[in-house]
Amino acid sequence: MSDWIAIGLLAVVAIAIPITMMVVSWLIRPSVPEQGKRATYESGEIPTGSGRTIKFNIQYYMVALLFVVFDVEAVFIIPWTVIFEEAVVEVGFWQTFAPMALFLVILIIGLAWAWRKGAVEWEKSARANRQLTE
Repeated sequence: MSDWIAIGLLAVVAIAIPITMMVVSWLIRPSVPEQGKRATYESGEIPTGSGRTIKFNIQYYMVALLFVVFDVEAVFIIPWTVIFEEAVVEVGFWQTFAPMALFLVILIIGLAWAWRKGAVEWEKSARANRQLTE
C-alpha cells in the first residue's frame, strides 16, 4: 500500500507545482492595461483581413506530420541501438533484431506511400515557376 501512497503524493506534487506557479505569477504580475496588448499582434504590426480567411498550403502540415513520425522513430531506435549488444547476449539475435526490423519496414513502407502520393514533394508557386522559365 505504501507504493500507492508514494504515487499519490507524486501526483499531488505534479499538479500542485504548476498550479502554484500560475497563481503566484498571476498575483505578482504587473497589471498595465494598454490598447496595444489587446491587438492581434503585439509587435506593432497592423493586422490585415481576418485570420479565418487566410489559406495555408497543406504541404506545411504534411511536412510537420512526417517530421513528427520520423522524430518519434528516433525515440525508439536510439535506445534500441544502445542496448542491442546486451540484448543479443541475453535473448538472441533474431529476437532482438526482428521487432526493430519490422518497425523499420513499416516506416519505410509508410515513407514510400507518402512519397508516391506526393506528400514529400514541395509544390512550387506560380511565381517560382515563372522565374525558372525566364
